Amino acid sequence: MRSMVSVFALLILTGSLSSVVAEELDGADLYMKKTCFSCHGKDAKTPLLPMYPRLAGQTADYAYNQMQDIKSGARSNGQTAAMKGIMHLVNDDEMRAIAHWLAGLE
Repeated sequence: MRSMVSVFALLILTGSLSSVVAEELDGADLYMKKTCFSCHGKDAKTPLLPMYPRLAGQTADYAYNQMQDIKSGARSNGQTAAMKGIMHLVNDDEMRAIAHWLAGLE
């Protein structure tokens, strides 16, 4: 039991636990359920309006950080007002899962 606690602590410290959780959640499913597709397109490549970004292929860290900054209010430029209204529906683990899924797209 003690070694299990040590492994868990190590995962938290290295940030690996977040990756494990993100892999267990279905980023593609969350992308649809959290309505990301309605502005960014079902394939994350064909946004509703040209001013909305294409998300497919963004690095996981970049996509996650953008979502986190929009949710916290640290980023409030451009079209973030529309995103802020949606981001309260998405928790940290879900953001990571969506970001990992986006990173795997071409």
